[in-house]
This record gives sequence, structure tokens and C-alpha cells, in this order.
Amino acid sequence: MNSRERVLAAFAHKEPDRVPCWCGASEGFWAKAKGTLGLDDEGLRRRIGDDFRRVVARYAGPEIALSPGVTSRTPFGVERVGLGWGQPTSHPLVGASVEGVHAYSWPDPAWMDASHIRSELEPYDRQYAILGGDWSPFWHDLIDLLGMEAMYLKMHDEPEMIDAILGHVVDYYAAVSERIFDAAGDEIDVFFIGNDFGSQHGPLLSEAMFRRFLLPHLARLVDLGHAYGLRVMLHCCGGFVELIPAMIEAGLDGLHALQPSCAGMDPGQLKDAFGDYILLNGAIDSHHVLIEGTPQTVREQTRALLEIMKPGGGYVAGASHDTILEETPLDNVLSMFEAIAEFGVYANGTRS
Repeated sequence: MNSRERVLAAFAHKEPDRVPCWCGASEGFWAKAKGTLGLDDEGLRRRIGDDFRRVVARYAGPEIALSPGVTSRTPFGVERVGLGWGQPTSHPLVGASVEGVHAYSWPDPAWMDASHIRSELEPYDRQYAILGGDWSPFWHDLIDLLGMEAMYLKMHDEPEMIDAILGHVVDYYAAVSERIFDAAGDEIDVFFIGNDFGSQHGPLLSEAMFRRFLLPHLARLVDLGHAYGLRVMLHCCGGFVELIPAMIEAGLDGLHALQPSCAGMDPGQLKDAFGDYILLNGAIDSHHVLIEGTPQTVREQTRALLEIMKPGGGYVAGASHDTILEETPLDNVLSMFEAIAEFGVYANGTRS
């Protein structure tokens, strides 16, 4: 069974030959691992047994200079400063009217070039599960454009403002993903999107507010992926168990990077409640196990988690955060993937 077949079996809630592996890593960790092991990108992915590969569109629009000291700029004109993606320096729509929202300078999806994707996928020869589509962090863009406090107030006082902004944002993301899928959708397996709806202590908004403002846009992206015959998987950090039933109702196929240290995210409880309805991905604790543990404790904890999560399929094993941080000991990460390969084998799994 190759990686693609293994992953698709897991999405179908069937037991493959072994539990599929996922590795998302920060640039710092990835560079450290390649340097230490003397491997290139593909060599490292094969070394750890990663069953996924990812393709993205490239920006090909007008050149836009960043302001001095700015780290990055979102597609919607919000400049950010600080570590990683940083924090927004302003919230350009906080004082706008609904008319002002419609008149805002929204980006052109044609600025994203997908013409290279098909050729990039040829070397994989359908051996791996391919992630594609735009990341589509519409919730984060809403926060950037308004500021979090103003956003919550406008949800109560000016809901039409929230609807207008999200409409434009998701119009853009859907159109970019359509460009990607039109270019190479028959070679892509999973539409992978990301929005962090949870905090350490629970959802960042109530289930009622989630259903009112965000679920329709999540459902729109799910429907888009399904129209191209793709599975749709959402990256979502934090504790958000209260929102999972609505996500399942919208047709979402997978949840990524489950964090067991957050409220309501006990892996066994998630498996019991939702394991028959949605693929679960992650849950090997990035902080308390991978960073603070030893290779032996990582091995033991990974084995214990697999015993909970692997029965019946519907599980992908990996860290509880999408980007393994640079300070994570390489030996611990290697121990995690070696344990997945050893203890993730199904006795009577699906065979090709």
C-alpha cells in the first residue's frame, strides 16, 4: 500500500496497512533536521515516513513594497510585524461602513499562479497524498481587518459588516483554490485549509456565533473541495470540541493537529464521539512530550496514543502542532515517527 492509498483508506474510515504519518515543521526545525541528518527535503520526508506532500500557488501580482520594519503583508493589505507572521500594525476596515467594505481594494485571484503545480506533482507519480488549495484563513483575516475587540462588538451591533467582509475574503480564497484545482485538481487529494477557532481554554466564539457567522463560509469551502472530488481537512488549533458537530454537519472530512492539552480535546473522548464521522489528525503532544520528553518517553506516549486512536482507521498520526518548533529535540521527533511505524501497523489492514 503506498502513501496515497494509505491516507485515502484512513479518510474512508478503513484500516490501512499502518497508520498514516504527518509531519509539519517550522523552517528552523526543518533546516536543523536536514543539516544533522545530511538529507535534502525529499530525503528527510522519506526518512520519517511522511505520507503527505503539498503544493501551493505562487504570487505573481504587482510588486508591493513593505513599510520599514514590517515582516509580512496579508493578501488583504494588512502589514504585520514581529516574530513569525507577527502582529498587525493596523486594522484598515475598523472604521469603514458596509459601502466602504465593498469599495475596499480587494486582491485579484488572478495574481496567484497555479500553472507550475502539475509539473511539480509529476515526480510523485501518485504515490503520496497531495495537499492543495489555498490555506484560506478567513477568520484570521477578519480579525486583522477589524481588530478582535471591534470584531466581536460588530458581530452584535453590525452583523452585516461581518457578513460583507467575510463574503469578500472567502470570494478571494475560493477563486484562488478554483485556479489551483482547475490546473491540477485531478492530481490533488486533500483540500487543506486553516483557521484557529480555539484557545487553550475553549472556542474563541460560541457555537451559536460560529454557526451564524463562520460555518456558512467553512461549508462553502468544503463544498468547493467536494465539487472537485477532494477530501477537505481543516487545521484548527486550541480547544473547540463544541464546534465539531457543526463542522461535521458542513461535511468536513478531517481535523488536523488536535491538541490534547487544550480544554475538551482528550484524544480518547474525541475518538469515541467523532471518530466514525471525521478523520482525526495529530494529538501527539508537541510541548509536554516532544519538547520536554526523552526518546524513550516519546516512544511510550506515542504507542499509548496509537492504541487509543488507530482502531477502525480514521486517524493520521503526528504532532499536536502543525509546525514542530526548532527547539524540539530531533531525536524525540525521530523516536515519534519510528514508534508510529512500529506500533501503527494494522494486523488485518486494507491491502492494495
